[in-house]
Amino acid sequence: MINEFPQALSIAGSDSGGGAGMQADLKTMQMRHVFATTVLVAITAQNTLGVQDAMPLPKKIIDEQFASLNADLKIRACKTGMLADTATVETVVANLKKYDFGPLIVDPVMIAKGGAHLLTDEAIATVREQLLPLADLITPNLPEAQALAEMEIETNDDMIKASRKLQALGAKNVLVKGGHFNDQAQASDFVLLADGSNFWMSSPRIDTKRTHGTGDTISACITAELAKDVTMENAIRIGKAYVEATIRDGIQVGRGHGPLNHWAV
Repeated sequence: MINEFPQALSIAGSDSGGGAGMQADLKTMQMRHVFATTVLVAITAQNTLGVQDAMPLPKKIIDEQFASLNADLKIRACKTGMLADTATVETVVANLKKYDFGPLIVDPVMIAKGGAHLLTDEAIATVREQLLPLADLITPNLPEAQALAEMEIETNDDMIKASRKLQALGAKNVLVKGGHFNDQAQASDFVLLADGSNFWMSSPRIDTKRTHGTGDTISACITAELAKDVTMENAIRIGKAYVEATIRDGIQVGRGHGPLNHWAV
């Protein structure tokens, strides 16, 4: 049947180094047997050593990409990644309100592995106020959760409190990733679901610098699973397991924070 194959959408920036951003989304969705589509909102010059430059795209071409996809494809789930600045966030929000592309996963990309800021302070406020209320799931790491929830996160209890704050801001489901707690033997993530139930997910911490694109990858995997009509809880659990495999079965690319192995199963 026409248009019945599962289709998902990545709304993000391009990573010229191929490890994160839209490139990681495409690789992940392909591996999860979902047809991946894209709305490119920004271009970066980056590699495993850092981000050298970035440029947001004009509103007109972003609008036209959304309209083009809506006119032909049947997208069942979508996700956002790096959105660069306030104008881009507002443009994406307007289009997400205009078109129905299924459940929305918000990966609030703010800081690159090398430390470069990928979202301005004003844009963070716009994400909090305009994008979060549209999210079926938000997937921040600890620094991102701190910025959006406007609180320090130093303990597991803080992760729970931040999750509840993010849900109060409008995100239906929340996944706070605890990978930045480097002093813990396990990488533990907290999940708060829309019905109020919650659970922890843990995996052994792997001593490696090959972790570039983990946030993009887990959110893209969840998006792909939702496009296949998997439940939210199962999609999140599959995403966690997939990312763990991509880190554990690493590949040697670049001289800095290297990419994941998206071939891992």
